[in-house]
Amino acid sequence: MVRYIIRRLLWVVVLLVVVSFITFIIFYLLPTADPAQLRAGRQPNPQLVEQIRENLGLNDPWYQQYGHYMERLVFHGDFGYSYQNNADVKTQLFDKAPASISVALGAAVIWLITGIAVGIISALRSRSVLDRTTMGLSLVAISAPVYWLGLVALYLFAADIGKFPVTFFKGAGSYVPFSQDPATWFQSLLLPWIVLAAGFAALYARLLRANLIEVMSEDYIRTARAKGLSERRVVLKHGLRSAITPIVTALGLDLGVLLGGTILVETVFNIPGVGRYSYDAITNADIPVIQGTVLLGAFFIVMANLVVDIVYAFLDPRVRYS
Repeated sequence: MVRYIIRRLLWVVVLLVVVSFITFIIFYLLPTADPAQLRAGRQPNPQLVEQIRENLGLNDPWYQQYGHYMERLVFHGDFGYSYQNNADVKTQLFDKAPASISVALGAAVIWLITGIAVGIISALRSRSVLDRTTMGLSLVAISAPVYWLGLVALYLFAADIGKFPVTFFKGAGSYVPFSQDPATWFQSLLLPWIVLAAGFAALYARLLRANLIEVMSEDYIRTARAKGLSERRVVLKHGLRSAITPIVTALGLDLGVLLGGTILVETVFNIPGVGRYSYDAITNADIPVIQGTVLLGAFFIVMANLVVDIVYAFLDPRVRYS
């Protein structure tokens, strides 16, 4: 297991280098907005634009620019400086990462608890009225875009502008760090958590229901029942343990992507996280920021997949790594 983890970590380094190169090629070689022209403002002086390009090193050959970027990144951990405000990208990412992590992890807890509970109940009461109702509602939740659901939630339930205001649902722009005020932090993220978790919970519920129905018809489940085990123990210890494996896979992918930046939710609720930071960078063609957010997202995704592979070995005794 240890050798397997070391090999995977080495592949993480290789993958991040490949991702950085592809990101560089996309934004440096393909036609995009000129960062120097955007920084110079509207109707800029051509001499000013050229001077900005020279200061940012944009006139150097592409391979030289990429070499300088990787040299700073590998040997100094330097992600560069923003073209827009000359701020250190690494510092900005570390400052904004706690907000994105709070959004992603809080939503993950809600959708896991809800999705697993609904999936188990629907599987055990298959084809009942409750099953048809929950699966019908899950289709609605899956079909609703996150940004639309967020706007509707603000319009209906936000404490400041909602038509049916709920006092503990803070409106957009109310986020404060946990260290500053834990109570306000929780209230400001509760509505984004619910909005972000709705679609995932519905998808996980349907996936678990289908897997658990199939597992509960296996021979070893009938054997466990014949031994006199309680139905609760049969379902939770034997059935759920086998049926939940695809859920772990989906969770690793989804959580890795969300930790890299929940762009839509952070934009709708005006949360100063990595997702909103990357959205602003793409709008302004701020290449160092785009590269930094892409690398951060790729890192979270590959690490989440590594954790999933390790968890597999504990969930399924047949899985062995060497």
